[in-house]
Amino acid sequence: MPDLLRRHLLWTGALAPLALALPSPARAKVPPAPAGLSAGSTAEQATAGLDLRGRTILVTGCNSGIGLETMRVLALRGAHVIGTARTPDKGKAACASVSGRATPVVLDLADVRSVRDCAGQVRQLAPRLDALVCNAGIVLDDWEKVDGLEKQFAVNHMGHFLLAEQLLDRVVAAQGRVIVLGSGDHRNAPAGGIQFARLSGEGWYRRGYSHSKLANGLFSLELARRLQGTGATSNCVTPGHTRTAILRNSGNNYREDARTPAQGAATPCYAAVHPAMAGVSGAYLRDFTAGEQSAQQQDAAMAARLWAVSRELVARTA
Repeated sequence: MPDLLRRHLLWTGALAPLALALPSPARAKVPPAPAGLSAGSTAEQATAGLDLRGRTILVTGCNSGIGLETMRVLALRGAHVIGTARTPDKGKAACASVSGRATPVVLDLADVRSVRDCAGQVRQLAPRLDALVCNAGIVLDDWEKVDGLEKQFAVNHMGHFLLAEQLLDRVVAAQGRVIVLGSGDHRNAPAGGIQFARLSGEGWYRRGYSHSKLANGLFSLELARRLQGTGATSNCVTPGHTRTAILRNSGNNYREDARTPAQGAATPCYAAVHPAMAGVSGAYLRDFTAGEQSAQQQDAAMAARLWAVSRELVARTA
């Protein structure tokens, strides 16, 4: 069986028992940050001098904040950026605002049908994806559920899990990169990590965002393991505390040292396209280099279990 086909079947679960035969990846070796790049650098500075013509990159949540800046800068460097937003008007307006080629596609990560429809449209637009930037996300104060799942987990993790599943072959075809936006707040996840027995949020929903960000990190880690040998990579990136619209449901309480979207998008753009990150997989980045993370986010067994549970949840919606 060809290796790429075998690994695609492993992703979809058709050969799930063989997944255990894949070796755990060695701890990712992240190169030092390039000279001149630091915590205050912008996405334009992080991609200076790069020619991305001929590349196709998908960015979720393109209509504001880090997603909009990521799309703007990657399109500026010559990439064809497919940007997603929850409504047609928001996506069209965002794509029209950037210089370069940007194509809007509707995506509501809380809606399984919308995720599948989005993936279908992307497949028509792009025979290959050089990068998939899983940026979109929500923060909630109240307890909300989607199909029985705590909503932040459903949107921030499950929506991106399904989207990536639907587009994996396009990423592998390009030996591309999957970039999952995480957060240092993953360290505040509920005790015990992923709440497999209570994914509804009961008893822990006030830590729902942290829980979803831990899921993002674990998803990226397990994906890196499964992509071994394909040439494609997966890394999790924390942009740092950035002033965007994500806290609109939580009173817009930003710290005084909050970054601008241009700064918040810097490391995601770097991870997605910079030559220094070629071949790097399974890493957790902050400010262009390895970031500090909890033991839970490095727990390979928890990552594998989350993958299996996520697959089961996706299968129920097929």
